[in-house]
Amino acid sequence: MKPVWTGLSLAEVRALVVELGEPAYRGDQVFRAVWKDGITDPDGMTTLSKALRTRLKDAASPTATTIVEAETSDDGTTKWLLGLADGARVETVLIPEGDRRTVCVSTQVGCPVRCVFCASGVGGLLRNLTTAEIAEQVLRVQQHLGARPTNIVVMGMGEPLLNLPALAAAIRLWEDPAGMDFGARRITVSTAGTAPMIDRLNAEDLGVHLAVSLHGPDDETRRRLIPTSPEGRVQDLVEAASRFARKTGRDVTVEYVLVASENDAPAHAETLGRLLTGRHIHVNLIPLNPVAHRPDLRAPSGLACRAFARRLEELGVPTRLRSQRGDDIHAACGQLALERSVSGPASPQPRAP
Repeated sequence: MKPVWTGLSLAEVRALVVELGEPAYRGDQVFRAVWKDGITDPDGMTTLSKALRTRLKDAASPTATTIVEAETSDDGTTKWLLGLADGARVETVLIPEGDRRTVCVSTQVGCPVRCVFCASGVGGLLRNLTTAEIAEQVLRVQQHLGARPTNIVVMGMGEPLLNLPALAAAIRLWEDPAGMDFGARRITVSTAGTAPMIDRLNAEDLGVHLAVSLHGPDDETRRRLIPTSPEGRVQDLVEAASRFARKTGRDVTVEYVLVASENDAPAHAETLGRLLTGRHIHVNLIPLNPVAHRPDLRAPSGLACRAFARRLEELGVPTRLRSQRGDDIHAACGQLALERSVSGPASPQPRAP
């Protein structure tokens, strides 16, 4: 099987071009064309000779995804359904907010974690995405915007740290100064995983931000909301997050979806606040977005959400109560799921964004 240009590092592109009998600097030109200019088809790389462009087309595939469908919310959030070579599908979201243009990236087809309030894991896990399939999601959004996005959050479909090798390679592609030159401080990886998984991400030295999907201040509450989560105590997760914060010198985010009568009581706020105080951790509180597969779950009242946030602040934990974005197109937090089969055939006429 041919490699894909969007999955190759600069060193790999150089090596491939040298194999074609060209000097290595031609590889730099190809890499820049892909990651700076968003040109993946060698026919569009007009700084190269026509003969070389023909050989490049034979050497590697231009992309790993096709755009099957795009949908835009009333608030400007855009969700893309991307078709993959094996017929599987995955979703990518662009979230505009002021001057920020944030891409929400998926790492797996489906998800094995199955948070009770999240639609992504309803069908379970089909497979991991490749480096090209992950990295290309940001490139697709850059092509749509005509400019580089400002932020990347790896918070889409899948548990990122269960696909760490491919994700780490994709992050290095985004960060490479010869290409997209994306600053590590503008990339966030979100995980619902275990302390050892966080430590492995820490060892990669990617320089990214970390967000931990906690959703419960104690083991019993968290297991109720994430029943198939990899084994791991809340205390261990928080300590691993603290190690990550110490190494990077930047606060870790705890993501906490507020679900009425499940994890929103004053006692939950008290336990969470005392657990996180002094840890270089801040909290994103996210009122539940309704999902079709669990109509019994609902968000707390605005008053209850504000009271929860206020108690965390009183205990010295920096807290942000997030607004809901993109829920009308099922692109809000916890809603990424494919209304069409993730393993169904891709559209024969994919649309450009």
